[in-house]
Amino acid sequence: MENVARRGTVYGTLLNHRDALAALGNTVNELPYKAAPEAPILYIKPRNTWIAPGEAIAVPTGVDELEMGATLGLVIGRPACRVSEADAMNFVAGYVIVNDVSVPHESYYRPSLRFKVRDTFCPIGPFVARDAIASPDALGIAVMIDGETVQRASTAGLIRSAARLIADVSDFMTLAPGDILSVGVAAGAPRARAGQRVSIAINGLGRLDNPLVAEGALA
Repeated sequence: MENVARRGTVYGTLLNHRDALAALGNTVNELPYKAAPEAPILYIKPRNTWIAPGEAIAVPTGVDELEMGATLGLVIGRPACRVSEADAMNFVAGYVIVNDVSVPHESYYRPSLRFKVRDTFCPIGPFVARDAIASPDALGIAVMIDGETVQRASTAGLIRSAARLIADVSDFMTLAPGDILSVGVAAGAPRARAGQRVSIAINGLGRLDNPLVAEGALA
């Protein structure tokens, strides 16, 4: 993590899993949006959220449990501006596991920052070079709480593939070396409480393990 996230920006992507969008049902067709998103919906996980494998996720006072948003992070290796889908993966240096932690909430298009950017709400790691992964669009993801598997997902369920996501995002902004663009979280993100330990495994990337600790118990 020290060689990756500390020098870039970490972007989250909303509703890029087919099952996450399907779980909303007809809600996406109601006011104020009236339709499913036609472009990537991004948000930022700022530096205060970043922690390394093994470090503690702080459960805020007054919050019973947190959502564990397991996702794949695309680590940008060189400036990407208006790149084509065919060329997009040439701008990727490698991959990381990202736990996009959130306070449970119902606002799916524009979640309040207070739900997404609390201190320690973005564990990241380990890093794997691009050439070590044959395809980022067919990776199994498993989430374990205290050693028990509570969710299985796959990047095969993405609405926008990794290359398509980079192409679409770089069409309106430049992605810089060191940036991490997470591909999105599947529906049904499991929840965990203080005193538990979450582990996220992605095929070919290993595991990201972090304990959850009550905010007041952190030194």
